[in-house]
Amino acid sequence: MSSTLISRSPDLCRLRDQGYAVSIVGGHLLVADVPYVTSGRLVARGTLVSELSLAGQVTTNPVADHVVRFIGEMPCHPDGSPLHQLVIDSQPQQIDAQLTTSYTFSHKPATGYPDYFAKMTTYAAILSSRAQAIDPTATAQTYPPVAEDTVDSPMRYLDTAASRAGITAVAARLAVSKVAIIGLGGTGSYVLDFLTKTPIGEIHLFDDDDFLQHNAFRSPGAATLEELRAHPAKVDYHTARYTAMHRKVIPHRVALDESTVEGIDDMEFVFMCIDDGPSKKIIMERCEQRGIPFVDTGIGVNVIDGALSGIVRTTISRPDPTSRAAARSQISLGDVGDDAYHHGVQLAELNAFNAALAVIAFKKTLGFYADLASIDSINYTLATNEMDNVGGEDA
Repeated sequence: MSSTLISRSPDLCRLRDQGYAVSIVGGHLLVADVPYVTSGRLVARGTLVSELSLAGQVTTNPVADHVVRFIGEMPCHPDGSPLHQLVIDSQPQQIDAQLTTSYTFSHKPATGYPDYFAKMTTYAAILSSRAQAIDPTATAQTYPPVAEDTVDSPMRYLDTAASRAGITAVAARLAVSKVAIIGLGGTGSYVLDFLTKTPIGEIHLFDDDDFLQHNAFRSPGAATLEELRAHPAKVDYHTARYTAMHRKVIPHRVALDESTVEGIDDMEFVFMCIDDGPSKKIIMERCEQRGIPFVDTGIGVNVIDGALSGIVRTTISRPDPTSRAAARSQISLGDVGDDAYHHGVQLAELNAFNAALAVIAFKKTLGFYADLASIDSINYTLATNEMDNVGGEDA
């Protein structure tokens, strides 16, 4: 299937995004999983096949040929009588070595078909409407997963959510070359979860710890007992999980210090998801020297009157002196604290929230989200449910 061709043709893209099983085989357009009625009054699934007229890698419209071919049994009415008014040829036709059709259909509106979406959905509706008289749930809109066949794409399958929403051009702004996540605890692992849904060229992971049982309780997904018993490195565990979706998740089992911090030198953005102040200082200074924007995340939790309370902080540092100074004023570079968070309280929802704010800040720097105030830091107070914006000027 040529997903590139489909994506470049608005009518084919619309078919795919509305859930039809679209493919291109031997220069023909196929829509599979179309429900129809057999002579035995059963609902079966067939495939519509249309010649495809192209100008380069884009369909030409209006559609010149109104005929389609069909792979399946003779389509029938709900009572099992053949749809003779639709079928004009019942002889099998070998289109090419990959494709042999069973029947030829003809249904031509007075004004013809303006595009392939109109053509294929019209035929699908004719067949599906008969099938729905027997099975009301029968539909050709099955929303199958779609593989990404672009060689240089980091994604293993297409982001049909973006195209369905009509924001493909905006989503393309996220296609930066390299991003680093430093620390794969609760917050860092959720940052990874969010970033693997974007077309970032490479997502680099930096952490030297093992993935242990307590990590499983504040990370996305569900680790198996067998996985925990294997004591995998955090970077290896998460890479194995997320390369199922994003081809370029790259693990580095290393803690960043003076001797290793050059590993972030060619990153376009850095997420700091660690609580070690001295290490943060080294990474911050490197980002500032190299002109790299970064987000620092932090959660402080303690017990007040028998309940947990605390603050979730997200701070962004952009490559300008004002932003750099504002970020430094918000980020603590002292030693790790002694609050309840560091004693193992499981706070997956706060980790996810912290990560979400960090990724939103990242996307704002790329123009994906509007950024009218350019906030430097966001502090969310759990007990009062208040969110304070620190810094920023109206655009």
